[in-house]
Amino acid sequence: MSFLNIIILLVISVYAALPTMALQTQSALPTSTPTSNDQRLRALAEKLAHKYIIVDGHVDLPYRLRVKNFKFVREFIGIPVSAKDGDFDYIRAKKGGLTAPFMSIYTPSSYQKTGGAKQFADSVIDLVGGIAKVHPDKFALAGSPDEITRNFKKGLISLPLGMENGAPIEHDLANVAYFHKRGIRYITLTHATDNLICDSSYDTTHTWNGLSPFGREVVQEMNRVGIMVDLSHVSDSAFYQALRVANANNVPCIASHSSCRSFTPTFQRNISDAMIQALGSNGGVVHINFSTLFLDDKMRLVIQEKAKELEKILAAKGLKEGDSLAKPIEEQFQRDNPVLLADVELVADHIDHVRKLAGVDHVGFGSDFDGVGNTLPTGLKDVSQYPNLIYALLKRGYTESDIEKICSKNTFRVWNAVSKAAARLRNKK
Repeated sequence: MSFLNIIILLVISVYAALPTMALQTQSALPTSTPTSNDQRLRALAEKLAHKYIIVDGHVDLPYRLRVKNFKFVREFIGIPVSAKDGDFDYIRAKKGGLTAPFMSIYTPSSYQKTGGAKQFADSVIDLVGGIAKVHPDKFALAGSPDEITRNFKKGLISLPLGMENGAPIEHDLANVAYFHKRGIRYITLTHATDNLICDSSYDTTHTWNGLSPFGREVVQEMNRVGIMVDLSHVSDSAFYQALRVANANNVPCIASHSSCRSFTPTFQRNISDAMIQALGSNGGVVHINFSTLFLDDKMRLVIQEKAKELEKILAAKGLKEGDSLAKPIEEQFQRDNPVLLADVELVADHIDHVRKLAGVDHVGFGSDFDGVGNTLPTGLKDVSQYPNLIYALLKRGYTESDIEKICSKNTFRVWNAVSKAAARLRNKK
């Protein structure tokens, strides 16, 4: 839900008056002030954002384009190159240093009932392929860390593919290998509701009490063909059961866009401290979601309550969110009902939390850009602002080596390990 009015909290520090002699002594010291150090760290953050490859575990650009029915040959010029809406485009990505955003091949849960999930996913994959085809001087597809590295050296933004919702696998295990051939390198096992693979953290049905028997086969097959198992969106039981299968194969997993449940106790979609530690022991990576909804429970509950109020107002007028006639009503509601959003420091808090529980080798970025509306925090409103987050981490004492790990090396380590494990498992047969 879009809420454009952001309340920025100003923290004012009050200093006691210093003795005159102390002031005179201080004035004689070199001018290495906090301000100059702050400028140094900001400059370093900007440098590192462009020195290192930045992988983002989850960007929802494809679905935004798919919904708007963009035709690449005639209409795509200017959309990811210089977009007027959304969180991602070429110019902003280059400004922020974004090198490899995982393009979310998202399939709505409704396709689990109506059918056609595989065809829908194929159409979104084709759409992403169109980006690289129409703009080969700016974008390139990538199916491995080595390909991303080569593209980075050429100045290209890589577009690796991650499938959000395993529904397109349908009833056929062969579709796992099919989608690997199509470029998919991770699969989020489910999304908003339970599917044929496992239960969702958003669903209360508990269809399988974790993984289904077919879901266990899917995880095994993902390990065999070399697709990362993404544990975002799944129920706690499904999380541990999938991890158990992967651990038996000595294969690490990821959470592509999840944050820490300790900050959001009522939000099961995030992962608990025990789950973070389990994923760390597995060798995996938690990619932190940037949305306020994932960062702070109180803010999330207020935003959701306001969303319900707006939904009722629109329903009374026979409208729903996204309708053209609903836009002025939504904008007026947002003006009348400003909400507090998180800031970039809270994202850094979540990264800190994972580091303390599992270590700096097990955390990365998973923004959910283009997927969470205007719930993004101050300082991380779009893909141009990764340097702000790197700056926040540098202030906390993270080293340049730590930053490189968080930006990409951690994800690359898992990705390469999954590929090597796949070769090993195939050779067993």
